[in-house]
Amino acid sequence: MPDAPAALGTPVVRREGLDKVTGRARYAVEHRLPGLAHAWPVPARVACGRVERVDASAALAVPGVLAVLTHENAPRLAEPDDPTLAVLQDDRVPHRGWVVALVVAETPEAAREGAGAVDVAYLPLDHDVLLTPDRPDAYVPEKANGGHPGLREHGDPDGAYASSPVRVDTAYRVPPLHNHPMEPHASTARWTDGRLEAYCSSQGTTTVRQTLAAMFEVPEESVTVRAEHVGGGFGSKGTPRPDVVLAAMAALHTGRPVALALPRRDLPALVGHRATTLHRVRLGAGEDGRIRSLVHEVTTYSSRVKEFVEQAAVPGRTMYTAPHSRTAHRVARLDVPTPSWMRAPGETPGMYALESAMDELAEALGMDPVELRVVNDCDVEPDTGKPFSSRHLVECLREGARRFGWEGRDPRPGRRRAGQVLTGTGVASATYPVLVSPSTATARALPDGTFLVRVNATDIGTGARTVLGQVAADALGAPGDRVRIEIGDSDLPAAPLAGGSSGTASWGWAVHEACVRLARRLAVYQGSLPHEGLEEHADTTGLADAGSDHARHAFGAHFAEVGVDTVTGEVRVNRLLGVYAAGRILNPRTARSQFVGGMVMGLGMALTEGSTLDPAFGDFAERDLAAYHVPVNADVPSVEAHWIEEDDPHLNPTGGKGIGEIGVVGTAAAVGSAFHHATGVRMRELPLTPDRVLEALSEQGAAHHRA
Repeated sequence: MPDAPAALGTPVVRREGLDKVTGRARYAVEHRLPGLAHAWPVPARVACGRVERVDASAALAVPGVLAVLTHENAPRLAEPDDPTLAVLQDDRVPHRGWVVALVVAETPEAAREGAGAVDVAYLPLDHDVLLTPDRPDAYVPEKANGGHPGLREHGDPDGAYASSPVRVDTAYRVPPLHNHPMEPHASTARWTDGRLEAYCSSQGTTTVRQTLAAMFEVPEESVTVRAEHVGGGFGSKGTPRPDVVLAAMAALHTGRPVALALPRRDLPALVGHRATTLHRVRLGAGEDGRIRSLVHEVTTYSSRVKEFVEQAAVPGRTMYTAPHSRTAHRVARLDVPTPSWMRAPGETPGMYALESAMDELAEALGMDPVELRVVNDCDVEPDTGKPFSSRHLVECLREGARRFGWEGRDPRPGRRRAGQVLTGTGVASATYPVLVSPSTATARALPDGTFLVRVNATDIGTGARTVLGQVAADALGAPGDRVRIEIGDSDLPAAPLAGGSSGTASWGWAVHEACVRLARRLAVYQGSLPHEGLEEHADTTGLADAGSDHARHAFGAHFAEVGVDTVTGEVRVNRLLGVYAAGRILNPRTARSQFVGGMVMGLGMALTEGSTLDPAFGDFAERDLAAYHVPVNADVPSVEAHWIEEDDPHLNPTGGKGIGEIGVVGTAAAVGSAFHHATGVRMRELPLTPDRVLEALSEQGAAHHRA
């Protein structure tokens, strides 16, 4: 715990850092409960169909195997709100990888061996996993993720586009992407006298508690869910996943505590992913660069189990002034695993397409791409007409250009060559909405002069404990080492999940209110504190969810320099620089970590990360970290993160906007534009792998030869 005042805005070290590096921190399946058993799932090996028969005899003969759960003997559950959690309830197979059995054993090794011995016979049915932009069964959803309308239109976008003197009409493809947090989705569950206790790798245990109570039909007060430490999530742990339901089912069935860590190869099918998005972007502009028409149409897919629509066209409703616009989504229901949240859902693929198109428009205009964005800046949100509470995108672009050395850049592609390596630079804007939800919290003053703050927040590696300690200490006027923080337990005051870059804003609001009330009470309190101390409670319902007359968003600017090896096709990012306008930065140390982490994730999206749905097997071909390539140390260059100080009174008591996701939003577009600047080749499908690069360079060479 810090031994100095934990003032907001200072780079306080992580409270749990020592526990993590010394191994004292315990994650979901590291709680060694008496009698603990272990489970291993059996995934479906057909892409669509039904289970005809499960022969568990060979599995039950494996030494140490205790039970094999199937749809025939598993506990019956109430129908969940999220149908992806209805595991082992019937014989259906909606997609490859759906859990069709669960083996419980004395050891993880025995459970895995037993799972391999389960014999499942299927009745396979025809499946369809192929997404194309012209599918006749694709439809416009009423709502995309986040409650955004599936379609928004203003003015006459087609007519304005046709009459614009400068036009860009282009298409982009973002492949399926996978969250792959360091800690896989994992849970440990036990039942004691009708009470369920679970340790779960989750971004929000309040929701897990509510879901388990409903599915197992027990009172919420009979369920406790803990997530003291979580090894990342990137959105995939935002709501309960099958691991916690399966662990609780197995514990109920066997009468023993059960731990289940989903194998990494099973994560793409069971815990969500970023679905393929096919983009068509049309921009019509005047000779002065001002956009007259903006059309962004997105085609994506969801599963037969549940509708989830990546809101990739939504950023076009916020970014630039366009009197005529259409932003639309179409979705096809396929025999695929259900997609879900992945860091900055919607904004990440949507801004890749929009910002890449902006770079193409700048080229068509003969205009500097930074200046094009400045010319199209706006004071009110184009879609809603609301004034921005603060924006400062232009300041981010100007400051980033200054720090990056953008001035004097030769706009002509292919001008910087050293041997076989071409070098180029690119820029992209970024945005992310300000989200906040109601939360509760308590603050207690103890007789020994310390304070205890309790809130069911979740620290998924972002530094939530540390920053909440700073918020509390600031409101109490106390040194940080006098404030203890308790989080990650559903028995604590209820709080929303860690997601949507809203955690600190939501929890911090309630913590601030509770601590302010406690400080006021202490200021007039006479005498010694009672043994149990003095406590104040806060509930921000009606405040945090009251809405606003302002459009509230964070903004940023990304700059990238890449080197392209024209012989091997290898693309290396030499430099990444981001400048952000994200309200008040509460802890520069943890904030920089979040910004940089997002930029590295965007680098992976641009160069290495991509997945393929095999049309024959209906499966992701890249399911583990041997085939799905996330960036490693050798891939990550100099990465700089800076920010513009903002004082925005329309947010929350701490003045922060949330920083967990904006770093990823524009990075891939900046890298892609830098690749074009280096080579003169415009690639519109990610990732920029050597095979694709060599093919594109070869086609460019053949075209020049023909000319």
